[in-house]
Amino acid sequence: MPTQTANLFERAFKKLVPYGFEAVAGRRAAPDIMNLDAELPETDLARVREWVDNCLDAHAGQVEARNRAAMLGRMYLKLSHTGKVRFLGMLAEEYGIDDAGVEQAINGWQNAQNGDRARKAHHLRKALEPAHNRLLKQFTGVPSGVKFLVDMREELLSLKKEYSTLESLEADLKELLATWFDVGLLQLEELSWNSSAALLEKLIAYEAVHEIQSWSDLKNRLDSDRRCFAFIHPNMPEEPLIFVEVALVNGLAGSVQKLLDEQAPTQDIDSADTAIFYSISNAQPGLAGISFGNFLIKEVVKKLSGEFPQLKQFATLSPIPGFAKWLENCPPATLCELPGGEQWLSLPAPRVVSVIEANEAMETRQEALTKLAAAYLCQSKKGKRALDPVAHFHLSNGAQVARLNWMGDVSQKGLKQSAGLMVNYLYELPKIEQRSEQYTSEGVVSQSSAIKKLQK
Repeated sequence: MPTQTANLFERAFKKLVPYGFEAVAGRRAAPDIMNLDAELPETDLARVREWVDNCLDAHAGQVEARNRAAMLGRMYLKLSHTGKVRFLGMLAEEYGIDDAGVEQAINGWQNAQNGDRARKAHHLRKALEPAHNRLLKQFTGVPSGVKFLVDMREELLSLKKEYSTLESLEADLKELLATWFDVGLLQLEELSWNSSAALLEKLIAYEAVHEIQSWSDLKNRLDSDRRCFAFIHPNMPEEPLIFVEVALVNGLAGSVQKLLDEQAPTQDIDSADTAIFYSISNAQPGLAGISFGNFLIKEVVKKLSGEFPQLKQFATLSPIPGFAKWLENCPPATLCELPGGEQWLSLPAPRVVSVIEANEAMETRQEALTKLAAAYLCQSKKGKRALDPVAHFHLSNGAQVARLNWMGDVSQKGLKQSAGLMVNYLYELPKIEQRSEQYTSEGVVSQSSAIKKLQK
């Protein structure tokens, strides 16, 4: 976990338990878990196991349980990679579901009389809850505890690839986080140059689509003709969960370099007719798989519509991150069946999408890559799902593939991943729900007439 998170947790613990270890000793003798070997050998693991048992003691008070959880969190942050694997493995394997307790609860429910059936069903639901879930829930009462759990899941997502025994713990933690981070509990916040320095620093650090180069670059992205919105959780007020950057312009934007040009004149927002979503970044890897983006876009559209009633279009300027890799791995026989495929194969080898040179083949290259990109976005699927992750995100939200832009992103990353192409996904408010349903249930990709033409 990041050092910053560790420091936050340390400060939170000292505030919560000002008298240190002795304050959480509780009713019975407690093992000292703050002086353990970072590798967590078996003798130290036994001490941690005893501490966890004390945390889960049903007779202990809520305050004592919360204080013990804080100590456990401090201990975890001091562990090495090996120590964390051992600790998390212990939670996954030894503090799961009590099989005997579940069988007893099932028998009790099956044999219950009608008047007692509801109570026995409640007992059964409680028996089906893993013990480690009860432990993890205690962290929600600790300052910075929710962020601690988000970062713990980030580590679990990485560790479970090598240690399959951690999969159940990661899945259980994901379910808990999905409940705690329900969109109904999130707050939409507009970020501006006047926002806290902590939030602005996070904006710079978490921008995943178009890297923020400097403070002047950030200030330009927060100018009067720009907007930035984020979802914030009440328990993580200085940590954006996901954010979207918006430019208010005239017509569909086709070049991200022009959009981010610090020397370009500021747009008159009263005359702007289009809102361009040019960057959407998930800020918390530990919340992967818990969707906020579709709700964020809809909330931002609603807010912008109210503030700027003259806006006629809501669209993105998006990368096509899987295009170059797909093209590289696509067999020649398959390419020949796609629009632009034969043109692409007719170009002299090596055909490298990340190197664009002005020569006699440029026109052929542009036509071939643009047609192939249209085919990739609209025809290449895994089941009903678009192969490109960004395309899937916007199509599932109800957008239309509206326009492809040659040399829309000439950065090294843009050329390497997307052959310099960018795509506008159009959000037409009256049609969003219908398009989302058609894509989700049938895999139908909504396409503009220009995109359809490219595939003929």
